Amino acid sequence: MILIADSSALIALAVCDSLNLLDLLFTEVKVPRAVFIEVSKKSKKEADKLSQYLSDKIIDVAMDLNFIIEEGTIEIGELEAMTLYKQLMANWLLVDDRRARKIAEVNQIKIIGSLGVLLLSKEKGHIASIKSRIEILKSSDVFFSEELLQNTLTLAGEVDIQNTA
Repeated sequence: MILIADSSALIALAVCDSLNLLDLLFTEVKVPRAVFIEVSKKSKKEADKLSQYLSDKIIDVAMDLNFIIEEGTIEIGELEAMTLYKQLMANWLLVDDRRARKIAEVNQIKIIGSLGVLLLSKEKGHIASIKSRIEILKSSDVFFSEELLQNTLTLAGEVDIQNTA
């Protein structure tokens, strides 16, 4: 299975030390050059870790916008990732950004987010728990709504009864 990745989800997975899960879940992980450039900027969180992880996963994308119906504004990395998904006939697009997810859905692109990767990894037995990784994300500047994080923990069977009030 081929996964094409966008920057926001990659950063979230890097923050909670979970990039290796991508290689356990997917046969190929690829990123368009625009995504690599974005996440490897020294000003970006986890830039060194992401540069190293992605160094052999970069593909130059021939932009053919006939592939993508764009409703709204998305960044070049997201647009290249969707185009690469279509060009490679990939199985999944890893993306967290809400606007990009909506555009991906309009374009019949199968999406998974960083939290979905954590859930799938637990389901497949690659990790025993996601709670500690969620706690790392909560204490970082990577934003997920509290409701989404709690829903993810509930799906993983790791919700604290005392935190549900």
